[in-house]
Amino acid sequence: MSEKYQVTIIGGGPGGYLAALRAASLGLKTAVIEKEALGGVCLNHGCIPTKVFTHGASLYKRIHSADQFGFNLDNIDFSFIRLQEKKKAVVKELTGHIAELLKNSKVDVFFGTAKALNSKQVVLSAKSGEETTLETDNIILATGSEEIFPPTPGLDLPGVITAWEALALDELPETMAVIGGGVIALEMASIFLNLGVKVTIVHRSERFLRRMDLEMVRRLSTYLRRNGLQIMMNTPVKMIEESEGKLKITVNGKKGEEMLEAEKVLLSVGRKASFGGQDLEVLGVEYDSGGIKVNSRMETTVPGIYAVGDVTAPGYFLAHVAYHQGLVAVENIAGLDAHFDGSVVPGCLFTDPELACVGMSEEEAKEKGFENLKTGKFPFSACGKAVTQGEEEGAVKIISAGQEQKVIGVHILGPHASDLIQEGTLAVTKGITASELSNLIHPHPTLSESVWEAAMAINKAPLHFGRR
Repeated sequence: MSEKYQVTIIGGGPGGYLAALRAASLGLKTAVIEKEALGGVCLNHGCIPTKVFTHGASLYKRIHSADQFGFNLDNIDFSFIRLQEKKKAVVKELTGHIAELLKNSKVDVFFGTAKALNSKQVVLSAKSGEETTLETDNIILATGSEEIFPPTPGLDLPGVITAWEALALDELPETMAVIGGGVIALEMASIFLNLGVKVTIVHRSERFLRRMDLEMVRRLSTYLRRNGLQIMMNTPVKMIEESEGKLKITVNGKKGEEMLEAEKVLLSVGRKASFGGQDLEVLGVEYDSGGIKVNSRMETTVPGIYAVGDVTAPGYFLAHVAYHQGLVAVENIAGLDAHFDGSVVPGCLFTDPELACVGMSEEEAKEKGFENLKTGKFPFSACGKAVTQGEEEGAVKIISAGQEQKVIGVHILGPHASDLIQEGTLAVTKGITASELSNLIHPHPTLSESVWEAAMAINKAPLHFGRR
């Protein structure tokens, strides 16, 4: 029998490992059980590898337009293998850093599968086959999520891949069809498009990204099409077949049944909660198809058992949400009073250009009946810093409401949108008015001036764009 832990965390992804670090800082004896690699899907097969590819693809695209800045770069040599090597090096460095942090924090890390017998016992099945029962005061379930596979004939054919597998390809295909219309589908389509692959995205719905502002999504679609992305909306996939070394995709398009061919078909229709082999009914933990039910303290329906990250309902499927939920769970275990508030969560789409949002979309604000609704917009084409960088695509859109014109939504499409959105997160969270935001001095020349100008557009007028 092993020593007793105060916290045992099942899953070493973002929510799990950060919870462990916080638990250790609070003096709690902590164990983490991870079945594959520390950092979970996010660090090993998702967020981080994707961003290496995103940066590499962006460099590749911009090198081809470097002549406008005086560079003559003929016969550009690109090696996809070297990009893969860079990705592996980054992942190795960051996973190694997490392992070092956990070790220095005296967190016990076990590799293998785990099954909670009750709120006080966890059976660890190590990769060697040895089983051990860990005694614990509390359990945190951080088992993450998994890919959704629709019942489409042909998904098991060679060449039909997930985003995980696309990030591990040995060579670039000439053509790729991406099935899906969410964040991962669009990011992967943008990456391979910028690397010179002919990409077609096939989506069964009439629009992309339902949680984001429709106007900004439409603008993004326009830019992606302009960059060469073929987009087929309202087009469910009927089947996939092999055809002379390629894949033939049969779809129900606007003109009826249509066919398209591609070397690779990337499936990305969404993710769902993964319970990691836990028998939740035996444990007494309530759940539904959306995940494990938790309260604001991240407590499940069983005392002593908590859940964080993608496995919880409603599913945010965001690493930064998992981070905060992990902190909340551990702080409550330690006797503090912590609560997770998911009402203001920024979301980022790392396409080219990037799209980021926080708070209400314009459609949502109208549906909820906000009074005196106003929008302020400012294009990056009128921002000095964006023009100097040759990154003029996109705009900032701010939504305000009420007598005081409090900021209730911020949407940014353009360069470094994922970095700029945090000003919007602060504004929405703290109930800042558009006037207060416009009165903040923003440094010049910066991209953040576009946020300032969009705020100005609500009650006054943007100074570097056509006046109202």
